This record gives sequence, C-alpha cells and structure tokens, in this order.
Amino acid sequence: MGLHSTYGLTRIINARGPYTPLGVSRSEDGVTAAVAAALSEFVVMEELQDVADRALARFAGAEAGTVVHCTASAITLAVAATMTGESAERIAALPDTTGMPRAVVLPAGHAVDYGHPITQAVRLAGAVPVTVGTDETYTLEGLEAGLARPDVTCLLLVSSRLVRGAGAELSEAVAVAHRRGVPVVVDGAAQDFRIDELLRTGADLVTVSGQKYLGSPTAGLVVGRADPVAAVRAQERGIGRAMKASKEAVIGVLAALEARAELDMAQWKQQQADKLADFVTRAGALRGITAGPVPDPTGLPFERARIEVDPAVSGMDAAALERALYSGSPSIRVMPGRRQGAQELLLELVPLRPAEIDTIVARLGELLPGRQD
Repeated sequence: MGLHSTYGLTRIINARGPYTPLGVSRSEDGVTAAVAAALSEFVVMEELQDVADRALARFAGAEAGTVVHCTASAITLAVAATMTGESAERIAALPDTTGMPRAVVLPAGHAVDYGHPITQAVRLAGAVPVTVGTDETYTLEGLEAGLARPDVTCLLLVSSRLVRGAGAELSEAVAVAHRRGVPVVVDGAAQDFRIDELLRTGADLVTVSGQKYLGSPTAGLVVGRADPVAAVRAQERGIGRAMKASKEAVIGVLAALEARAELDMAQWKQQQADKLADFVTRAGALRGITAGPVPDPTGLPFERARIEVDPAVSGMDAAALERALYSGSPSIRVMPGRRQGAQELLLELVPLRPAEIDTIVARLGELLPGRQD
C-alpha cells in the first residue's frame, strides 16, 4: 500500500511548485537512499556539520556555510548572529536583547508572509522589525534614514515572488547598509539556483531552502562571510538548539549538493522547456483557454505555464476553474495569477511527471466538455 492509502491522505498533483503546505518537493533517489542510510547510523554531529559546511561553501562560492532546521529558522538565527556575534554570554541571553542593538530594518514590501510573517521570525530572536517605505516602493534615501537609527543590528532583504512593489536593486540597498557599517541578511527562500547571484549583491548572509528545488529533506542553508556564518552556528548553544538540523537532514543536503553538482543544467533547462511547450500546446487546444509560458518572477531558470480563461466561452471564470481542479481526485493544486483582475491561473510543471501532466490536461478537458477545437 502506498503512503496515501496507508494514512488516508488526499492524493494531489502539485502544480504550485515547491509549496510547503503540499510537502514542498520530491527528492532524487540518491537523496532518499542517503537519508535512509543516515537514520540507522550514529555520527558525531559536529563532524558532520563541518563536512556539510565545507560542501555548502563550495556549492555557493562563499567563504562559509552551515545547515539549520529550515529557512524560517535560518532567518531568525541570522538576525540573532548579527546581535550576538559569537559571544557566549549574549547567545545565552537571547531572546533577551538588553544592551544589544536589536532593530532590524527592512523595506515594507519585503515584510512578506510565507506561512507566518517574516517579522515574526525577526521577533523570535528578540529583535524588533522596523519597516521603511511603503508596500508600493522604497527609496535608498528612505532606507538610509531607517539605517541611521543608533540601535540597528542589520538590514533584512527578501528575494521572493512574495515581495510587494518595487524599489532599489538588492546590491544598491546592500551598499547603503555597508556604508553605515550595517550587516545585511538576504532571505533567498526558494532561490538556490540563484544563490551565487544573491551573494554577489554583497550580502553578509544569504539564506535559502534545501528542500525546495535542491530536493533535500527540510533544511535551511546559510552562506556568506565566515564570521557571521560562525555566529549563526554558535546559536546552537542558545535559541538555535530548538532549530537544529538532524543527521538525516544534513546527510540529505550533502547528497542533494552532490546531485546538483552532477546535473547537466543545459539539458535540464531543455527538459523543462520541452515539458512546458507540450503542455501549452495541448492546453491551448481547449476552447475558452489561452495557454502560454510566463517567466519566473524572480529569475529562476525556467518558465511557468499561464492559463487565461475566457468565461464567456469556457463557462467558468478562473476562480471557478481553480476550485474545480482542487475538488477533483486527485486534487490538482495550481497558483492564482499575479495580474490584478486577470482571469488566469499559473502552473509550475518542474516537479511533475508526464502522467501527472496528462491528468491535468485530461481534467481540463472534462471540465470544459464539448469545448475542444
């Protein structure tokens, strides 16, 4: 019996991408085998972390790296590291920040919610989030004014499709902070494909998920300059104890990094493009639907599929189509469109198998009976 039958779980086709409420991603067979092997072994965790830290630094092209429980905890621990350094006394005191700089400046549009507010991740360290600008925009002048506070510990920036509005380039914001001697943390969320680009902004610390496109077990990856990374790892003796990575997670990260190193990126990109083109052709043959590719909003190396719905022809609007896909069996999960008022749905096909894509096309045909050209 499979997992879903054994535990009575809903069968889903995940066309939302590496979405945490849907189990994030699928791991490669080599990662799965490595994790299974780790579960039956004892290891010295300090040694294992040392191995993973070196591998992660090589992967990112950074001075240093380390593995923590997840990206949400990585944000909390990165903020903590800017307040405490490697001071054992300060680390033991958190989340009591008495006598420490504790203001975390971030653009208002970067105060995202990825299941919980990023500002809560800041507060968990004992720090205080201070937003600048508006949801629509922020300026370098406004950012500099916010960084002028005497109690600033770091600037927090986000690279994610959840970011709202516009503003300065990340590298420009980093430069403003560094001119004031303020360290910068960049939350890269699902941006492991762009980790080197995020580091080139000059950020002191960059956090990304191991369990999204990299396909490891749940893990937060922190890379950047050696001193602040060491301070992140030092949090294991404080609040980081509750956010530690397990042996199977660290081993899984190592296996996932090895798999990524062996990946032929040109071939992988072509596979994604072919998969998308086939879906767009077949979905676009349904009357009432226009299908096409749309770039990833953060610059990841693949495109998503956009389905635009004509309610007058299809008999339902985009919201009704999304509900119908959701309520079927298997339940098909897609993303609502990003354009205000547009009758569209977005699908990410990267993690899907051919049979799952076939099922999506067939379901669309069933929901629009007699409407194929």
